[in-house]
Amino acid sequence: MLRPSTLFLISLGILAGRGLASQILKTSGFSECLAGSNITVQNLDMTYDHGDKIITFNVAGTSLTSINVTASLSISAYGIRVYENTFNPCSESTYIQQLCPIPSGTFSATGTQTIAPSYASMIPAIAFKIPDIAAKATLELKALDTGENVACITSNVGNGKTANVAAVSYVAAGIAGAALVVNGLSALATAAGGSSAGAGCMSPSVTEVLSYFQGVAMSGMMSVNYPPVYMSFTKNFAFSGGLIPWTAMQTSIDSFRNATGGNLTTQSVAYLQNATLVHGDGSSLNSKRAVGLLRDGLLMARDSLETEVSETASTSETASSASTVEVTVDGIKAYVEELSIPSSNTFMTVLLVVACVVAAIAVGILLFKVILETWALFGSFPPSLTGFRKHYWGTMARAIVQLILVLYGIWVLYCIFQFTHGDSWAAKTLAGVTLAIFTGVLAFFTYKIWSTANELKEIDGDSSGLYENKDFWLKYSIFYDNYKKDFWWIFVPAIIYMFAKGCVLAAGDGHGLFQTVAQLIIEICMLGLLVWNRPYERRSGNVINIFIQVVRALTVICILVFVEEMGVAQTTQTITGVVLIAVQSGLAAILAVLIAVNAIILCCKENPHRKRRKEAEKLNRDTDNLTPLDARNSLLKDPAKSSMSTTTYECDRKRSSDSFMNEPTNPHAGATPMRSHTVQPQHPLDHKLGRSLSSDDSRFFHVHEEANLVRGAVPIGGREQSPRPAGPTARYAGYGVGY
Repeated sequence: MLRPSTLFLISLGILAGRGLASQILKTSGFSECLAGSNITVQNLDMTYDHGDKIITFNVAGTSLTSINVTASLSISAYGIRVYENTFNPCSESTYIQQLCPIPSGTFSATGTQTIAPSYASMIPAIAFKIPDIAAKATLELKALDTGENVACITSNVGNGKTANVAAVSYVAAGIAGAALVVNGLSALATAAGGSSAGAGCMSPSVTEVLSYFQGVAMSGMMSVNYPPVYMSFTKNFAFSGGLIPWTAMQTSIDSFRNATGGNLTTQSVAYLQNATLVHGDGSSLNSKRAVGLLRDGLLMARDSLETEVSETASTSETASSASTVEVTVDGIKAYVEELSIPSSNTFMTVLLVVACVVAAIAVGILLFKVILETWALFGSFPPSLTGFRKHYWGTMARAIVQLILVLYGIWVLYCIFQFTHGDSWAAKTLAGVTLAIFTGVLAFFTYKIWSTANELKEIDGDSSGLYENKDFWLKYSIFYDNYKKDFWWIFVPAIIYMFAKGCVLAAGDGHGLFQTVAQLIIEICMLGLLVWNRPYERRSGNVINIFIQVVRALTVICILVFVEEMGVAQTTQTITGVVLIAVQSGLAAILAVLIAVNAIILCCKENPHRKRRKEAEKLNRDTDNLTPLDARNSLLKDPAKSSMSTTTYECDRKRSSDSFMNEPTNPHAGATPMRSHTVQPQHPLDHKLGRSLSSDDSRFFHVHEEANLVRGAVPIGGREQSPRPAGPTARYAGYGVGY
């Protein structure tokens, strides 16, 4: 009888069901643990109803010879042997007709039996509550005369409860979808040029949510001995990595692989459906419990039994009851094949899912474009949507680039896994091409942002123009919109972080200790970077992202408990798995609450970067209206303390600040200088622009043409005002243009 510690029961109780309405234990797969046996079990299906104390069973097998045997039954739960018994099926008290003796040929037995209350009471109530209980029963048959092992069967059973629940996946997808909607509305507000919040700066963003879900999924892909309950839990987040089970799609991928050099003998969805997946140590991935208790009741029961014994069974009967094949799996292979996806189909599955997502993005944006055009033809078109109407191609490109950024880490994982485990040359080629495209796109934008920031630093002394210039913001902000101005570069180590995680997990597949230690180093380095710099614009962004990173690091530390080399007891591993589930589920709930809060903030509060830019633009427009007769005290302000301190005046480009003040006829000779440095006529960023500088740009490039109050005054001392140079021309690079 299972007697776990109090702590163990409390930990498992977190996941226990509330009611006992469904108290059923049933088998789920079996495997033979003796090679070259003369007795082969071909089918085993048993169900125990604890309420009625009834067993329903269906057993079939073949034997090369007729033999009298003794049976030895042992049961282990969570690594602890809890029951062991040896009996003779031919004795009067334990008589079983189909085993006394085991006949030569094919035999089968079906029926129902009621077990004695004494044996029913041996099943603890917790066995019907805990999802994915880890237990295994082994039945060994030995020759009665020699004691030699002639058959060995191990089976896993469960209560029908599992931590892999479709509802959890739907809720997680709903959380990610809500984050996408909130971020989409924010981005639309920026594209439209309206007064609502701008893009980004809302934590958690859809990128952060999906990255967290992907991290949970990836934590179940390492080559370690996971407790079944945690393994099942991580599969709830497989959708975030593009792993969506779909038999029809898998069949199509099998056909594609078969036509391009793939081997379907052991790598196809049809083969997988008839396979029993077991860990390298012999335990099933879907670790179940109770076959021993069922067999115990069967052997001790005295009810009616239907038995068929045939010396010459037909081929069709044998085929129909053929036992499933055993497939030893671990790591990524175990994770994907538990989802009914052959490991060689992994990359192609994700590729097709991502292609569908890209198509949905394109169709959605084009459909919105059609709606806007129709609206413009038949009604009054709102000015706030003019920007999106004109630049929907840029919006589409922006969405696709953001998708690449979200998927990059797992894409590296799947591509490297395809290179090392794939068999189709076409699939390997697609993996190489797409990985090169994804990496190239991110490298291109990294170079553009970095070079632009360096040029801004040479001119202005800092890179704030990445945030304050509307054109740069619209093109590049998806990479740095959540960060402070001084930490725009954080997106670069973030990309390296994703790449490193994918490489370590895929390249280290099969080596759990290496994977875990390397992942721990990566997570700690990223955590240190976030804690040291606190780079997010909003305090809430720093708090939630540091907390997410802490959970990631703790997850890897806990996974060390599952590493086989550590030799940790299975009960401790299960407790650790339950704790991980509680922490990761709690963080997911927190993310959902924060997304709801962000939706409220979106309607009430403006993006801080965009707010400051709008204030600067408004101040520039106000300054344009100043005249010598209505200066609104602007001449009394100290430019060094004013928000317009960066503005330089065109009429003085050829003169130093001192020459202006030394003119004897200047009535403002005693005033504070209006500029602090000389600006060259040709601006160094002209090659970055695709149009003449607007008033929106002038504040950032120090060439604002209308701000000189003195230029508009009556000429002093017979001097004419400085000639106005021609506005610079520019061209843009990138996927978007300013609105």
